[in-house]
Amino acid sequence: MENTIAFINEKTENFEPEIGIILGSGLGEFADEYCDYAICYTEIPNFIKSTVKGHKGRLVFAEIEGKKVVMMQGRNHFYEGHSMSEITYPVKVMKKLGVKTLILTNAAGAVNESFRPSDLMIITDHINFMGTNPLIGANDDSLGERFPDMSEVYKKDLIKIAEKCAEKLCIDIQKGVYFASSGPSYETPAETRMARILGADAVGMSTVPEAIVANYCGMKVLGISCISNAASGVSDVKLSHSEVIETTDKAKSRFKALVLEILKML
Repeated sequence: MENTIAFINEKTENFEPEIGIILGSGLGEFADEYCDYAICYTEIPNFIKSTVKGHKGRLVFAEIEGKKVVMMQGRNHFYEGHSMSEITYPVKVMKKLGVKTLILTNAAGAVNESFRPSDLMIITDHINFMGTNPLIGANDDSLGERFPDMSEVYKKDLIKIAEKCAEKLCIDIQKGVYFASSGPSYETPAETRMARILGADAVGMSTVPEAIVANYCGMKVLGISCISNAASGVSDVKLSHSEVIETTDKAKSRFKALVLEILKML
């Protein structure tokens, strides 16, 4: 990791971010508007290339609302064939760079039947149904302890800040539990029913590995999902990635306003 940190510091003139943001499907334009330094993942030692449409694959550094921020303009996913350690490596790098608060965003399918496409949902908790855990393997004591507590991964004080910001901006905000599966196939109607029974409100294929590692590293986590579609079985509409991108495009102005307001209050 030392060579990764040294490379980034050289490229950014030792920019020291305090807040990290991981931008999910269709939400990457936020980093285009705020960019002091940008480095492609393919240039950074030990980073892996993002292959999903809608994910540019850049690490972007900027000062926004008086805060020094590093943004992942697109993430890597378990379903792309990468290991858990590979997809969560950037979170560990953020920790080493000085990030104390991590905002995780994603596009998700609605399990809660009261949710509508383009809704924004604050994540209150998650269910890891990915079949593995990013902390499996040798422990790095410089990052965190072997058995981290998971009772408050998504910090309540950050959730309250996000709610206040949404209220100030007159954005109707949802709250709920995010259910993570490995993908890349969408869930079946039976799996959607199972997720609902287990207490999920939205389902997706990311975020949870990053949240687990960020919590392990002692970072404060806020999660925001853009509801891009109704999960399988909730409606008769066939699911597609193009629909995900189209819906997140409709929500991006509200998403941008909300994130900017949150950054002001952090």
